[in-house]
Amino acid sequence: MSSTRAAPDPDDPIGYFLEDLTYHGKTDRTRQAYERVLRRFEEFLDDTDPESASHRDCMSFVHSLRGDVADSTVATYAAYLHRFYGYMTEVGAFDGNPMTLVMEEMDETVDKDPARRDVSIPAMRSFVAGIRHPLHRALVVTLLKTGMRVGELCNLDLRDLSVTDPDLEAAYSLGGRPALSERPDSIFVTAEATVGEELNGEVRTAANKRKRGTVIPVDDELRRTLKAWLAVRPDSPSPAEPLFVGTAEGWGERIRPEAVRHVVERYAREEGWYRTGGGADENVTPHYFRHFFTTHLRDRTGDRGVVKYLRGDVADDVIDTYTHNWGDQVREVYETNVYRLLV
Repeated sequence: MSSTRAAPDPDDPIGYFLEDLTYHGKTDRTRQAYERVLRRFEEFLDDTDPESASHRDCMSFVHSLRGDVADSTVATYAAYLHRFYGYMTEVGAFDGNPMTLVMEEMDETVDKDPARRDVSIPAMRSFVAGIRHPLHRALVVTLLKTGMRVGELCNLDLRDLSVTDPDLEAAYSLGGRPALSERPDSIFVTAEATVGEELNGEVRTAANKRKRGTVIPVDDELRRTLKAWLAVRPDSPSPAEPLFVGTAEGWGERIRPEAVRHVVERYAREEGWYRTGGGADENVTPHYFRHFFTTHLRDRTGDRGVVKYLRGDVADDVIDTYTHNWGDQVREVYETNVYRLLV
């Protein structure tokens, strides 16, 4: 005896798709990006339901974007729509994917390596000097000094930070990670954080994309910045003891990626480095700081291996080599070459 599962027939296909993205472990940022595009498409259709849209409706929507956003953004929006229809067709909610033909005929492509704003080290130093809020400065300096992703920043716990400072060592339980036992003044970025999974007693809302844990040196500037933050850090109800917690909304709760992006956007706008509708080539975001770190440290060291290790790029030979020779090949190279940010 066999049974078949009935195909879904949601009243709100877009909502159904977005909910499934959550179940598949996609980040809030990814889900929000899809929602913006798909709701814009739904509004464009007016009285036509997405399920009933033809390839000409889709083609007309894509054409309406031209001249309003960059070519690579047109391609990205089309790709989101294509995936939506492909998924809904796959689960049996829709009969077909009207975006298939549109994608085949489009000239626009996603720019996977956009040219980015060229910010000099003196200009970035001036930018950091304008950030007085202890939390905001700590977030920005940590991103700039480590090159970690915003989700990785948010997932840091006190146990992931080891610093040689009697005041901090007396006040906090720092550096509990075994990986930090022989590596003072460093941060451990785990590969184990997954959305919806418990880590160190707390269910995480952001994921780390590293395949292997990484130990990143903490230089004197980052140590001073983090000490200033910890001096005013609110107590947290989380048993994980997050390193970065909210000081306004969500007082004492682990800070989320969207809050970090909002902080960076605020200061970047004030500097003239962010414009609504601007692309990766124009806007300074947390991900831009990762690009800044990679570019300047690679240029200064000439050692791509160390930079790959610090970024957490997957290559077992690179990870193993620098893990076993961390003090000589990572800390020494890093501290000799990392740029200065504090005036």
